[in-house]
Amino acid sequence: MIIERLSKIMASRGMCSRREADRYIERGLVRVDGIVVDQLGSKISHDAKIVLSEEGANEQAQQATFLLNKPIGYVSGQPEEGYRPAVALIEAENRWKGDLLKKSFGRDQLNGLAPAGRLDIDSKGLLVMTQNGRIARQLIGADSSVDKEYLVRVRGEVGANDLKQLCHGLQLDGKPLKPAKVSRQNRDQLRFVLREGKKRQIRRMCELVGLKVVGLKRIRIGRVQLDSLPEGQWRYLGNKETF
Repeated sequence: MIIERLSKIMASRGMCSRREADRYIERGLVRVDGIVVDQLGSKISHDAKIVLSEEGANEQAQQATFLLNKPIGYVSGQPEEGYRPAVALIEAENRWKGDLLKKSFGRDQLNGLAPAGRLDIDSKGLLVMTQNGRIARQLIGADSSVDKEYLVRVRGEVGANDLKQLCHGLQLDGKPLKPAKVSRQNRDQLRFVLREGKKRQIRRMCELVGLKVVGLKRIRIGRVQLDSLPEGQWRYLGNKETF
């Protein structure tokens, strides 16, 4: 029988993040095989039945997830000198008028808000910002299988062998990259679909085959599309939308 920390098992099952699990456990909101477990560090068997209380589930449902069309010049995470963080755009006046979710915006929705995946300062497009650790883990956890799609404008000649290498065979930081899908959109634009997100990965991949990225836009994360969301505006993740 495999025994492991309750919070780790909850995170591995996609119920929440480990930090959130610890908060739920400490407040007595988690039952294991019908028994409330409220001691941090408690260990259970891997096949145990874990249930989050109604209160915990309701709290989780209230956590906000924003989809932002990030412009160039904003940083995804911590602010850098001379640049604003993307979270500064999550204001009532920047909400897209086409947002279908009938939910009121409140500043409490900014508490603990974090980007679920980087998008560098020179790139634009779809950025997910969430209070929900379960969603963050789904998108950026070590075992994430959610793919991301980008339109990339490049300078340089793109040969058949370059495309082959971009799809599979390159290394960054001494480690081989996971297979990617890379195709030509037109003479100077490529389409990338990745299932990992190393720092400035696409730009560095292109440099390895002699290309310079002059424009990069993320248009999809999993099943969620950027679509017609205007640049600099945001909307909520819909109740029936999943990555």
